[in-house]
Amino acid sequence: MSFQLPDLSYNHDALEPHIDSRTMQIHHGKHHAGYTNKLNAAIEGTELSNKSIDDILKNLDMNNSAVRNNGGGYYNHCLFWEIMSPNGGGSPSGNLAGAIEKSFGSFDEFKSKFSSAAGTRFGSGWAWLCAHSNGDLEVCSSANQDNPLMPGIGCGGTPILGLDVWEHAYYLNYQNRRPDYVNAFFNVINWDAVSNKYQSAID
Repeated sequence: MSFQLPDLSYNHDALEPHIDSRTMQIHHGKHHAGYTNKLNAAIEGTELSNKSIDDILKNLDMNNSAVRNNGGGYYNHCLFWEIMSPNGGGSPSGNLAGAIEKSFGSFDEFKSKFSSAAGTRFGSGWAWLCAHSNGDLEVCSSANQDNPLMPGIGCGGTPILGLDVWEHAYYLNYQNRRPDYVNAFFNVINWDAVSNKYQSAID
């Protein structure tokens, strides 16, 4: 089985002005495509070739840098595109809203913790909102293309929301103003998609 670059469910310019069209073209069509192709090359002819990306990452040999970097890059970006929408923004409702209030005290406090995780990640990496099987939520960050599915990351649960803070994700539009990019991200979050991922993680 080979992994495929997923199509976007919206046009490259659909997230403007928060995420610009040129960045989306390069990010999806070049960076994500590159991770996809290199992951397929890394697993070809191995016992990993017939496994799902979740299984690969959960049982990963962390010394296998080709699969770690490209498998993480493939998974992380698939999630990233799914949890954004041109009709995004606002705040979650239902069970996810209740879980955020229980875990963080309020939606504003969650935004503060998530923004801090994204803003203080040194160098390249990701900020995450993860769901544990008991319904509790956790905010954390990881370096490079690592994610909470991988062993020993120090950040547990199932990722249901992720923000790419590699410079390629924002530099064309925001240059070194990462906090502005993080703030803009909240305007495109598809909370319905995040809620669905939350339910899947706890069911």
